[in-house]
Amino acid sequence: MEEKPLSHLSDVIISIFEKDEPKTYDRKISVNPVISKVASLYEKLRNVMDYRKEEVILRASIERILKRRLLFGGTGKTIAEPLVRELVWARYFPDESIPESITERIQGQIDLYLELRRDIVAKHILPEKEINQWIYHLMSSDVQHILNPDKKRESMANFMFQVMRTHVKIADDTEQVRDAQVFIAVRKNFTKDDLAFLRFHLFNQYFGRLTEENIKHVSAHFMEGYNEIQSQLNYPRRDTIYNYVKKKTAVFLIFEDLLTSQKGNIRELYKTPEELKKAVFDICNFRYKGISSKIRTAIIRSVVFILLTKAVFAIGVEGTYENLVYGEILWPSIILNIAIPPLLMIIASITIRPPGKQNSEYIYMYIHEILSNDNPNIGIHLITRKSPPKMKPVLNIIFTTFWFLTFILMFGSIIYILTKLNFNIMSQIVFMFFFAIISFLSYRISQAANAYDIEYRKSPTAPIKDFLFMPFIQVGRKLTEGISQVNIFLYILDFVIETPFKGMFAFFEQWFFFLQSKREKLE
Repeated sequence: MEEKPLSHLSDVIISIFEKDEPKTYDRKISVNPVISKVASLYEKLRNVMDYRKEEVILRASIERILKRRLLFGGTGKTIAEPLVRELVWARYFPDESIPESITERIQGQIDLYLELRRDIVAKHILPEKEINQWIYHLMSSDVQHILNPDKKRESMANFMFQVMRTHVKIADDTEQVRDAQVFIAVRKNFTKDDLAFLRFHLFNQYFGRLTEENIKHVSAHFMEGYNEIQSQLNYPRRDTIYNYVKKKTAVFLIFEDLLTSQKGNIRELYKTPEELKKAVFDICNFRYKGISSKIRTAIIRSVVFILLTKAVFAIGVEGTYENLVYGEILWPSIILNIAIPPLLMIIASITIRPPGKQNSEYIYMYIHEILSNDNPNIGIHLITRKSPPKMKPVLNIIFTTFWFLTFILMFGSIIYILTKLNFNIMSQIVFMFFFAIISFLSYRISQAANAYDIEYRKSPTAPIKDFLFMPFIQVGRKLTEGISQVNIFLYILDFVIETPFKGMFAFFEQWFFFLQSKREKLE
């Protein structure tokens, strides 16, 4: 049987991956290797304490630098070059990989966002805190896209959107809303966008890229765009669409790897299904093996995050309470309180298993479908409603009561065990606080481990696990987000230590350059 020709969408995305990125010969930014070594170590410590997804660490670092440098005033001209130099110091980019000319583009965009902020603040249409957050989100995302324009990944995200939008239908809403929701779901699942990146991409969809030509229009209609973006980000069925797209994301992640590893060979490979299947299976197996390394990294970051934050709580809060009530610190309970939750996380992570051969079969089947059909069918389509049928009042009361009793039962069980272990009331509060956080972080690690998993059957024990741990996971999510917002270590690092620290780096780097110039005169 003759193989079908490549689909139009596949032909386009293959052509994009076949193109080589143009090389630039501009003068590059270079930094001192000694300074870079120290700065990168500092940055690793800082990132461990700020629990974020790996994909958004660079953007978050750019935002942090912008906040610090704009705190006492500044413009694009005074900020752009030092910002890029700090990023090269921290080894987000290799030495001599960023052209010096790129700082002019960054300078222009920073000035545009600062002008936009001034215009919006002057109109008093939003609280200044909200405006500042939006501007920093947009500015830092834009700067990252200038520095690291991953055109192939962006093209792949758009390709995924074009495929997935035909698989989703919102029966009682418009196609425009459907497209926006699928777009958001793809950005969150495939490119792992955080809130800042989502706002940036939706902002660009609504207004276009911020330029000198459109800044007055953006300023005049900012509230309209703001309300529309907020509406889409808070859409009632966003989680349903997100989870549906999530189940299909592995197909596109493996397809992206295939396009990269078989660059220039995909068209020939497609003509031989056996070879195509072998290539897909090899990529799947490689990715499955890499899951273990990602899990280890996530565990280390989570444990350090927990230990650093818990040490403050255990010694500062629990220790103070015990000193006041008992006249001394009860070290056995504090040590147990610090050690047990991270140990539970490690044990929970050990049980995570990578996908198997059947998973690779499904991925190959869908990739072949994408390559050969203009309207590929990659599983059951999602049909949902903005306003789903309301649950009967009696059932709603029963389920709500049952859910509330589940919280009481699970938290009550832990309190009972801790009481038997002679934990005082404050020790129990601290333990419960961090047990909930550990439950959420463990859940996130398990989700990351399943990034390449096509879920067709749920584990028979899943309902039991949901019943036992979902209360802790939900509470832990709220607590983790709260800690990230008020982590005192981060404030100390960012505004007390980092400013003089980076100033010292700049001074010594200039000193090294001065010595080098003197040495060159001796040649």
